[in-house]
Amino acid sequence: MSITKELKTEVMQQYRRTEADTGSPEVQVAVLSSRISQLTEHFKLHKKDHASRRGLLMLVSKRRRLLKYLEATDTGRYADVIKKIGLRK
Repeated sequence: MSITKELKTEVMQQYRRTEADTGSPEVQVAVLSSRISQLTEHFKLHKKDHASRRGLLMLVSKRRRLLKYLEATDTGRYADVIKKIGLRK
């Protein structure tokens, strides 16, 4: 399960810092969050899809590590990403 190229490009344009930015932590977290939400919807229909559930857990772990890195390096950017994506309440 992956997101479409159009959706990924749209997410990248929304969260990028510069015109050519595709790999900053903000963009990576946003793309991962999009994939995670898509997989979450998938599991509402396919409850026994354990192979994909493992992939979901790996994506969540990767997003957590990226957020931890971003928090350690620049807390302002971290707070902006959390607010934009709506991860924490």
